[in-house]
Amino acid sequence: MPTISMFYGIIISMFFEIKEKHHLSHIHIRYQGYKASIAIENGSLLAGELPPR
Repeated sequence: MPTISMFYGIIISMFFEIKEKHHLSHIHIRYQGYKASIAIENGSLLAGELPPR
């Protein structure tokens, strides 16, 4: 079951899964048609895109 939070129209999802499936801990972000995965460890963009601001 994911943990989902929303603020300022940004939806953030964190899934608790077996480490072998996902090598880096990350969150999923959805905002106005954009989707991205962000590494928790260092904040780097793993996949997708977000608007500049």
